[in-house]
Amino acid sequence: MTDAPPTIIEVTGSAPHRIHVGRGLVTELGAHLPPTVAKVLVVHAPPLAAVAERLREQLAGRIEVLLAEVPDAEGAKRIEVAAFCWQIMGQTDFTRTDAVIGLGGGATTDLAGFVAATWLRGVALVQVPTTVLGMVDAAVGGKTGINTAEGKNLVGAFHAPHAVIVDLDLLEGLPTHEILAGFAEIVKAGFIADPVILDLLEADITVATDPASPVFRELVERSIRVKAAVVSDDFTEQGRREHLNYGHTLGHAIEHAERYRWRHGAAIAVGMVFAAELSRLAGGLDDATVERTRRILASLTLPTGYPLSRWKTLLATMQRDKKARAGMLRFIILEAEGRPRVLNGTDESMLFAAYQEVGE
Repeated sequence: MTDAPPTIIEVTGSAPHRIHVGRGLVTELGAHLPPTVAKVLVVHAPPLAAVAERLREQLAGRIEVLLAEVPDAEGAKRIEVAAFCWQIMGQTDFTRTDAVIGLGGGATTDLAGFVAATWLRGVALVQVPTTVLGMVDAAVGGKTGINTAEGKNLVGAFHAPHAVIVDLDLLEGLPTHEILAGFAEIVKAGFIADPVILDLLEADITVATDPASPVFRELVERSIRVKAAVVSDDFTEQGRREHLNYGHTLGHAIEHAERYRWRHGAAIAVGMVFAAELSRLAGGLDDATVERTRRILASLTLPTGYPLSRWKTLLATMQRDKKARAGMLRFIILEAEGRPRVLNGTDESMLFAAYQEVGE
């Protein structure tokens, strides 16, 4: 099958960069590095060791390639792992004109971005996401971070990538449950900005989630465009970018409660159901949109509930969330599809009432 030519999606504003979407793009990675680069550090998880080695061979001759194998998933997002990467860079005289490549899922690209942002106060970064979550969310937009014992992404930096290479061929062999978990962020993009995404998912969920289908590519590109438009307007999350946190306040608390054994997409799915229920109570969201949220997430075999008994634990974690201001919780709710807004200082009784609709 002849695939469509690469699509280029621009992030403009204060931190411009390009996202390249297509197939076979990783074979041209060298063309997307800054011309000054003599050395790159490829940060990758163990399952991607063979891909990282192919990149080393591909760039051999003109660029020295260092490999940093890091733990898989959220285990990578620890200060000890960042320090391991810094050690490699320090011992190999990594300079400000060199670059970091993040090769992996959302956790790997978060870590690689943080390492690039902090080494010598910032070196070039090229993200090569290998999961749906990484492609439509984590690798796009320049947010980087690591976790602490107190919560997720509490330490981080905004650091725009030089380029993001979304090579759909890298999804080959990815387990179905991993692909479906990544769709939570696609669903989020549909509800906060682009309802066509929701229509495409409801038309044929099997085709929509097949990485070989044109519909899958369209969904990936639409989701990236949603995030690119928001980031172009508000790179450092002073306003509109907060809308991208729809479902994330409770979702991150669930991830923390589960010690990151839950996939990000699964936790965000529950978080979106909670946000929809809160939107119904606080913002007048119609019943049909709330039920549509549950129906679409269920069609992706993503969870829509969490134990009622865990509420106090989740509330305590949310109160430490990086989105809180002066001790007040902030949530993104919907007034309607495509119309998100910030909800400040919500009464705890209303939060619990919304959670009761999620609790099992």
